[in-house]
Amino acid sequence: MRIYSWNVNGFRAVVGKGVWDWFQDRDFDVLCLQEIKTRPDQVNEQDRQVSGYEVFWNPARTKKGYAGTACFYRTRPMKISTGLPDPHLNGEGRLILMEYDSFYLLNAYFPNGQMSDERLRYKLEYYDAFLEYAQGLRRKKPLVVCGDFNTAHKEIDLKNPRANEDRSGFLPVERDWLDRFAASGYVDTFRMFNQDPGNYTWWTYRFGARSRNAGWRIDYFFVSLELRDSVVNAWIEPEVMGSDQCPVGLELKV
Repeated sequence: MRIYSWNVNGFRAVVGKGVWDWFQDRDFDVLCLQEIKTRPDQVNEQDRQVSGYEVFWNPARTKKGYAGTACFYRTRPMKISTGLPDPHLNGEGRLILMEYDSFYLLNAYFPNGQMSDERLRYKLEYYDAFLEYAQGLRRKKPLVVCGDFNTAHKEIDLKNPRANEDRSGFLPVERDWLDRFAASGYVDTFRMFNQDPGNYTWWTYRFGARSRNAGWRIDYFFVSLELRDSVVNAWIEPEVMGSDQCPVGLELKV
C-alpha cells in the first residue's frame, strides 16, 4: 500500500499552478492533504473528482480559507471520521481518521505556534490530546500517522538549528513532545532508511531558501511499533513544487 502526505498550502492554488499533474503520475492508494484552505464546493468537479479515486473533505468550519484536510483514496476504508474527542480542539479541520482492516490511518495537520503565545499553548494542548487519542486507538489496531507536525524534531531536521532554538517549530517544549510521542511507541519511518542531513519538507518563500535548501523537515510518516516490520520504504519528494512544502511517501506491506 502506497500512501502520500502533502501540505499543499491551498488546494486551489496547487491546481491553479498546474501541479496537479503530479497527482496523476503517482500510483498511490491514499493521498492525505493538509492545509487545503477550501471547501469542496469551491473546487470544480474536474479537479476534485479524479478517476479511480474517492475523496473525503474536512474543511475548517470556524474560519474560511484556513487549515483543513482531505484524503483521496483508491482503497476504500471501512470507516472515516474526523476530529479529536475534545470539541474545543475541533473546528479547524485538522484530523481525518481512516480505518482499514489491519491499521488506522491518521491524516493530521497540527497547529502552528508562531503567531502568538495563545496559539503555541493551543498547539501543545492539541499535541497532548492527539497522543491520548492515538494511544486509545492503538489498543484496537496499529497506527499510521502522517501529516504536517509543524515541528522539526532533531537538529538534523533543519538547516540552521542554532538560529531557531527560540522559534516555535523548534522550541524545546515542542521537540520534547515529539520525543515523548516516539517513546510512546512510534517510529519515524523516513529515518529508518535515511540518516543524512539536508532532507527537508518545508522552505520559507523568503531569501531563496528553497534554492539553497535551507529548510525544515516537519512532515512525517510515523507508524506504531507493531507495523515497523511492515514498512517497505519511506521517502521525501523535494522536487515537487507548487507549495512551500513537498510530498512525503510511505510504502507499507499489509
